[in-house]
Amino acid sequence: MARITKNAKSALEKVEKGKKYSLTEAAALVKEISYTKFDSSVDINVKLGVDPRKADQMVRGTVSLPHGTGKDVKVLVLCTPDKEEEAKSGGADFVGLDEYVDKIKGGWTNIDVIVATPSVMGKVGPLGRILGPRGLMPNPKIGTVTMDIEKTVKELKQGKIDFKVDKYGIIHSSIGKVSFDASQIADNAKEFLKTILKLRPASAKGGYMETVYMSGTMSPSIRVDEKSFAVDK
Repeated sequence: MARITKNAKSALEKVEKGKKYSLTEAAALVKEISYTKFDSSVDINVKLGVDPRKADQMVRGTVSLPHGTGKDVKVLVLCTPDKEEEAKSGGADFVGLDEYVDKIKGGWTNIDVIVATPSVMGKVGPLGRILGPRGLMPNPKIGTVTMDIEKTVKELKQGKIDFKVDKYGIIHSSIGKVSFDASQIADNAKEFLKTILKLRPASAKGGYMETVYMSGTMSPSIRVDEKSFAVDK
């Protein structure tokens, strides 16, 4: 059995067992108990009362975090030459088509998001077996297959993220860094959670948002009162 470190023990002692914290309390506490030497991500895990095996209960969407993610998002745009300047104006890190299709076939996936125009999806489609498992496949449902390249890239660079419930009914996402102010962490978390609430499937019965936990990298999870973000100011 692994020994618990002094820092981890100290962090655990600061999280009151069985307590549900308001969003503002959780945001302040996640900063206080972070003990990594690097700027940890702040993550949220939301357990939903849905059955993801049923198509009408699949919860998926996008949200623009008010304060971004704190991460430099690397964006690849796959497009025809006439859209390349627009992609570069939006701030895309990589722009092109055939050379990047070949690079991806060779195993290159050193990007965070891929945006594509509808006209090139015939070439992008066969990359699904590589991109799909990594969550990189462009998808019109989340706005990454689009003709509005410049706007889409700008939003992604500024903190627009997509999320999807997994097979266990859980949505997991990073919503900032512990270096953010507590108010910025709370704002991002609130926007994220409110977006999930709006996506409640009509066919979902009973409780929808069952549990919400916030944590930093390697730090203990903090239970968030799922009612608090609707009333927190």
